[in-house]
Amino acid sequence: MEISEIHVDGYEKVLRGRDASSGLHALIAVHDTSLGPALGGLRMLPYVSEDEALFDVLRLARGMTYKSAVAETGLGGGKAVVIGDPVRSKSEALFRAMGRFVEHLGGLYITAADMNIGDTELAAVRRETRWVAGLTGVPKSSGNPSPYTALGCIEGYRALLEELFGDDRFEGRHFVLHGVGAVGGRMAELLRARGARVTVCDVDPLRVARLVDRYGCEAVGDAEHLDVECDVYAPCARGATLNDDTIPRLRCKGVGGCANNQLLEPRHAEMLAQRGILYAPDYVINAGGVVNIAVELLPGGWDEQVSLQRIARIHDNLRRVFAIARERGISPREAATRLAEERLAAGRAARARR
Repeated sequence: MEISEIHVDGYEKVLRGRDASSGLHALIAVHDTSLGPALGGLRMLPYVSEDEALFDVLRLARGMTYKSAVAETGLGGGKAVVIGDPVRSKSEALFRAMGRFVEHLGGLYITAADMNIGDTELAAVRRETRWVAGLTGVPKSSGNPSPYTALGCIEGYRALLEELFGDDRFEGRHFVLHGVGAVGGRMAELLRARGARVTVCDVDPLRVARLVDRYGCEAVGDAEHLDVECDVYAPCARGATLNDDTIPRLRCKGVGGCANNQLLEPRHAEMLAQRGILYAPDYVINAGGVVNIAVELLPGGWDEQVSLQRIARIHDNLRRVFAIARERGISPREAATRLAEERLAAGRAARARR
């Protein structure tokens, strides 16, 4: 395997891995390990170029640093992407090569499941490195993080509803979910169980049909989903969907979802604020999965009760973000950034004293 370094200011390490025999072309970005080893999922997408993949992995790794800092997981931020078609290009050889790539970092980066990566792929990675978390069927492992990400978003919605309406009542509140895969689909179920009205949209019509038939969700097409009047709009698909084109069309009071990097640019947080739309920063509300995996890395391994207790803190963290935004007259995105940086600074100071 050929491993080469890509210099990027502000990142501890960014590596390119290429393996001719398996066809692997992957990137790993380690943003910051001030608070602990970098944890971040592995995703596989048919990026049109390495530049597009690099743009994605850098944003995701930085987001993981801030996510872990706000959630106080004791971990840093990183991410990995495989460039390739997840339908046609997967093989055991490819993911074993990815395992050797992860192993090259010697524990600086710990990987887990993300978009288009599941237990089969992670198991192949695990054959070459022990720096894998979130595997199903492994003793003291936390398993698939998706249900816990969904639970964390529900905790975050309590804070969002409190800020918008003065209480955390779900009954009758209307949520529009854009993307109902492993996390978004579970979020739809949990919202319906709490009495919310839920409208769903997804590129896969079977996912939509299942939620309509089984849970009484409403369906809307992708072309018109932004125009649906609702209380909360939930981006739960790919990132950068909140931008100059989409924000003017939103007809919601608040935005909060499980997708990473929902804002195309930081200025889009200000654009939401100017429209009077309350934004729940993505890396605060969607931290349940990484919190769950972090518990797996504690002495003794994963304990679900410990995990659920820590995931419940997402409500308090988001309340804190909204309070900072009000007190300082800034956007929730900026408030979350400041909270993360404060916790990073405190962690660095504590580390320096040891």
